[in-house]
Order: sequence, then structure tokens, then C-alpha cells
Amino acid sequence: MSRQHPQFNLSRRSLFKFGAGAIGTGVLTAGLSSNLLAAEKKAPVAPAEDDITPDKALQELLDGNERFVKSKRRNPNQSQSRLLEVAKSQKPFASILGCADSRVPSEIVFDQGLGDLFVCRIAGNIATPQQIGSLEFGSLVLGSKVIMVMGHERCGAVDAAIKGAQVPGRIGSLLEAIKPSVESSKEQSGDKLENACKANILAQVEELKSSSVLSELIKAEKLKIVGGYYDLDTGRISMVN
Repeated sequence: MSRQHPQFNLSRRSLFKFGAGAIGTGVLTAGLSSNLLAAEKKAPVAPAEDDITPDKALQELLDGNERFVKSKRRNPNQSQSRLLEVAKSQKPFASILGCADSRVPSEIVFDQGLGDLFVCRIAGNIATPQQIGSLEFGSLVLGSKVIMVMGHERCGAVDAAIKGAQVPGRIGSLLEAIKPSVESSKEQSGDKLENACKANILAQVEELKSSSVLSELIKAEKLKIVGGYYDLDTGRISMVN
């Protein structure tokens, strides 16, 4: 599912101007190509002093999950004033490619609030072209510093792929995307479903890294892409490497 994108140099100032203009006027589709080309010709701009780094963004996610696990949630950025603040613009510090499973709501399990996370959810947390495009936008234009592919324990989509389930409609397209991870993990010792879930997480991380847009941000040290595994029984997220 890899997609090729034109290479370009990054300018935070030009991207910020583009993001604000495009979102405000509703001409995102028309403006994206021309603004990226314009960004290519400009020298990189030093990040603002208050810019969060990819490492700090990841740590903020993990710290929030730790609060969730220990029942010490702060429920940040959920006030009426925050609602009004982010109504004008958004600058999420992290993006999540997560499963659509109703038991894994990102803002809750990471103890975050309005405007903090740019979230894409799909059964099996697979990186489709549309999901990749959304995450490119979240990182390139909105400034998200980390993308976590978050799979979870006992994922139904992965389990169905393992069992070769015969499914109606377009559900099968999800299982087809997961099958390579099932194959790559089948010789591993231990729990077959857990192994496949984690292999699928890593496969989607690599799929995201194959995006030239995201890879350029990684090279510029403006982005990190990582894998996380959510334990349904404890609420804890562990890193998958």
C-alpha cells in the first residue's frame, strides 16, 4: 500500500501559514500542491522555543497513559475555555493510528483533551492510503510530533485474519491488509494472536515510514513514528519494537 510523494524541504513558517489559510477558507485540496511547492523553495525556519520535541511528545503520551492506569487522570484541556480556544485553530502534539475498537478511546487512555491528539481509527489499525494521507496532514501541516500506531490485545480483526474468516461486504479488505503480518509471525513462539497483533503494529509503522512526506519529517527530526500495544485488561500501553 506504499504511496510515492514528491520530495520537498520543510519550512515550518510556510506550512503554518498554509495550514491556517487552507483550513480557514476551505480550499485545502486546491491549496495543498501549490503551497508544498512554495515551501520547497524556502529555507528551513528554526522551530519556536516552545515547540515540543518528538521525544517529549512521546513521553507526554506515556505519562498520560500512566495516569490513566493508576486512576490519576487529570482530564486536561477539557474546559469551556479550551473548547473556544481550539475552535479557532488546532495544533495537536501527537497523532494516533488506532483500532476502531470501542474499548480503546485515545483521548481517555492517554489522558488528553480537546486539540491534543490527531486521531485516525480503523479496524485493525491498518495504514490505508487515506489514513496515511490524514497522518501526513496531521504532521506536516498541523505540527504533530509523534505518530503512534496503537494496536491492542485480542484484536478481533487480527483474530479473523488468523482464522481466515469468510466475511461479507468490504470487511475482507481489512483482513487482507492484516494477513501478511499473520504470516510473518506464525513461526514465533507464544500466543499466536498477540504475536500477530504486534507484528501488524510493526508492519503499519513501516508502511507509514515509507511515506516520503513522513520520512522527510523524520529526517529533519520533526517527527517520530512508534508502535504501541494496549492491554485491554490493565489499560497499559507498552512500546512495540
